[in-house]
Amino acid sequence: MAPPVMSTGAFAPARLGPVTLRNRVVKAATFEGATPRGRVTDQLVEFHARVARGGVGMTTVAYCAVAPEGRVQPHCLVLDADTSRDLRRVTDAVHAEGTAACAQLGHAGLVADARSNKRRSLAPSRRFSAPAKGFVPAASPADLDRVRSDFARAAAGAVEAGFDAVEVHLGHGYLLSSFLSPRLNRRRDQYGGDLQGRARFPREVVRAVRDAVGDRVAVTAKFNMTDGVPGGLWLDESIEIARLFQDDGMLDALELTGGSSLENAMYFFRGDVPLAEMLASQPRYVRPGLRLLAPKLFPAYPFEEAFFLDYARQFRAALTMPLIYLGGVNKRETIDAIVAEGFDLVAMARALLREPDLVNTFRSGTRQDGLCVHCNKCMPTIYSGTRCVLAGDA
Repeated sequence: MAPPVMSTGAFAPARLGPVTLRNRVVKAATFEGATPRGRVTDQLVEFHARVARGGVGMTTVAYCAVAPEGRVQPHCLVLDADTSRDLRRVTDAVHAEGTAACAQLGHAGLVADARSNKRRSLAPSRRFSAPAKGFVPAASPADLDRVRSDFARAAAGAVEAGFDAVEVHLGHGYLLSSFLSPRLNRRRDQYGGDLQGRARFPREVVRAVRDAVGDRVAVTAKFNMTDGVPGGLWLDESIEIARLFQDDGMLDALELTGGSSLENAMYFFRGDVPLAEMLASQPRYVRPGLRLLAPKLFPAYPFEEAFFLDYARQFRAALTMPLIYLGGVNKRETIDAIVAEGFDLVAMARALLREPDLVNTFRSGTRQDGLCVHCNKCMPTIYSGTRCVLAGDA
């Protein structure tokens, strides 16, 4: 895909493949907790309409599973024919505010709660998964064929729903991310082994998505720079994999991230660990195990502004394709500096949960810093409607 036409400044229009965004700020995918039993609701529509009114160039609906077994849990949306029709309400509301809409497509793999989903999930290699509450089987060639088709079908459904872009989830230990990981992928067939083998299936999926949508919408991918765990994907290999995606020419941009929802979720959050609130949000029978695993699953990392920037700079130096920076953006000066370094778009998540209108605030010059304090108490609210618990105090 051709690189976007460069514009001047963070708040000038910018191109993402065939799409023109009114500015370079993107609302990153954060599970909204607004799709009970996978249904599109007024709450989901308003969640994204509110962010759109707040001034972002594009907002991302998360998380759209490509198949029922690929849900993280039963309240995730599966992007099929029915939900595609219903999601038109979201895209219409977002477009009415002058903002583009993106659908994040993924298969949770080892991160899926197979027990509550009542469906077997998939992994590159057989492995025990705490979220699945048991062992997850290795995907067969027939499974991979089906998943590849599921991604293509979901991408076509996103186009029918009026989305301007689709984001393929290649991060956080989800299925495609786990294929890339030397820690999680122990296959001995063409989809395992060396870097080329581990990247083969994710590349095939991205190509299938592009073939399904053509040039009608932008295609991006959320991509792990590092898994944040020993033996996992790290920069030396992830940069080479990114070069493969660049050479394939199927993507309009890579959104850079890191960490693992399977093994180290705090790596991509940073800040306080809201353990008491997370325990309270879980069924009683889950709490003892979660408390036992908490030091490993939720290690503490102090928050730093733009905490992934040093890693992301390695990608900017190695690649010519468009890149989206994500990770710890809470200040107007951070956005300006990241754009000045050659990143095409800047993605924000928690700061926009705290203040959906933060982009307009920055643009007007009213304030230069966001109000998010990185307490991460928004994390447990995914079960009751994702929100900032302090937002009522604004």
